[in-house]
Amino acid sequence: MDETKLAQLQAWLAQSKRVVFFGGAGVSTESGIPDFRGVDGLYSQRYSDPPETIISHSYYLRKPEVFFDFYRTRMLYPNAKPNIAHVKLAQWEREGKLLAVVTQNIDGLHQMAGSRAVYELHGSVHRNTCQRCGARYDLAQFLTLGDLPTCPKCGGRVKPDVVLYEEPLDAAVISGAVDAIRRADLLIVAGTSLTVYPAAAFLDEYPGNRLVLINKTPTPRDDIASLTLHEALGDVFARL
Repeated sequence: MDETKLAQLQAWLAQSKRVVFFGGAGVSTESGIPDFRGVDGLYSQRYSDPPETIISHSYYLRKPEVFFDFYRTRMLYPNAKPNIAHVKLAQWEREGKLLAVVTQNIDGLHQMAGSRAVYELHGSVHRNTCQRCGARYDLAQFLTLGDLPTCPKCGGRVKPDVVLYEEPLDAAVISGAVDAIRRADLLIVAGTSLTVYPAAAFLDEYPGNRLVLINKTPTPRDDIASLTLHEALGDVFARL
């Protein structure tokens, strides 16, 4: 690890009072949740369509059986636990140092670690809503509702509150996330390839000069960063 860069991040963190953390799938991979975009043999063996197609709104309507099979086997990890990044961020919030977490993840691990100010851009697997009567179900309840999740109150289809491809992001969540980023005195962006829009464009809302990118591999936005660390997120947060 580049000790000079790490020391710079440590110094900025010590000086900051309004940290905002923007995270992607790489934050949760260290909790054992794989990035579903990764191509492995299972997809080609079991699914005839690419993951991005299966978790689209039109596919959900057209082939709900395949959608829910994929959703359960590839996107639900009910036994996953927060890792050191989740825990440290929650600690910073309790200490009054962290303003908000903006996440592209749907696993709820930030809240499980104790974070309260969390903007979930793509929704959460822990919220599920009947499309007919509006009844709400948590993840444990959802898992009892059958292969095609059916509301026991009215017989309607229960849909996870996750943002599928072809669906818009929640306007209130976007507003809150952008407002936090605009107020940040340190923006840490981690575990994301910064290729999914409009989320990747949120970096352009940051007015400061302390933009830190932490990702194992280079991103298309490395050139705008004040500091880049191509390291495992857990290794970096263990030193903060």
